[in-house]
Amino acid sequence: MRVAITGASGLIGTALRASLRADGHEVLSLVRREAGDNESQWDPAEGVIDADAVLKCDVVVNLAGASIGDKRLTKSYQHVVRKSRTDSTGLIARTLASGWDGVLIQGSAMGYYGARGEEQLNERSSSGDTILASIVRDWEASAAPAVEAGVRTVFIRTGLILAPFGGFADRLIPLVRRGLLSRLGPADTWHAWIALDDHVRAVRFLIDTDHEGPANLLAPQPVRDADLIKALADALGKGTGLPVPGWAMKVAVGEAATDLLSSQRATPGVLTRLGFEWDYPTIEDAARHIIAEAGLAPPASHAA
Repeated sequence: MRVAITGASGLIGTALRASLRADGHEVLSLVRREAGDNESQWDPAEGVIDADAVLKCDVVVNLAGASIGDKRLTKSYQHVVRKSRTDSTGLIARTLASGWDGVLIQGSAMGYYGARGEEQLNERSSSGDTILASIVRDWEASAAPAVEAGVRTVFIRTGLILAPFGGFADRLIPLVRRGLLSRLGPADTWHAWIALDDHVRAVRFLIDTDHEGPANLLAPQPVRDADLIKALADALGKGTGLPVPGWAMKVAVGEAATDLLSSQRATPGVLTRLGFEWDYPTIEDAARHIIAEAGLAPPASHAA
């Protein structure tokens, strides 16, 4: 199988590329810099892409887009985030809308649902009214040329990624190790999450199904804010500390702090229906795994 990946240097893209290559699949990375081996240069903002190289692939996984977690989500940066996603997705979709018969795995996010409190969410739930919900709606809508051309398109709505290096947990672990964190917001906030390894496996699983449309890439059960931090603390053999005040989150992230960490009690309806099996189905499983992979697990006597 030949797979093209945009955003191949990001957290998900790097892990997916390695997984595919380990199983003997050919991976073409679309890059903005000068292309090297197994790469193809593109420029979404300028509409530049090597269509022939992309159309020779069986699968395109589009993960391109400016990072949300690394910078404050100010109004000006919101524009950057939105445009980076709509430009890249629109270019990919138009390129594939020419009789291509492969599968488009289109990046998306749980931000689609907005802040929903205790409401139970699945792929049939409506979109929210937050900043990120608006961005994600535009992001998914940019794939319309491919969808309308009959390309099987799967929108992978991703939750908080738990990984040993990089991603959401990577920002929390140093604070938890020092006993400086017990929660990020209200203790009863729901977080929809997934371990990175399961996310990669879920993407590959969806490629081999006939599903099209949205799919929540999540662990089977969302987790309360306080329980997420406790699971990391327990895996580290540490106690929990103090909650992060709202003003501190706004300083770090911007006015959209409450949007980024909003309550989403969401479940992976599509993956469950299709029979996907998680390696790390609980927050305790995932926390122990990523802490061990990061080489931070406490001695056995301490853990016991």
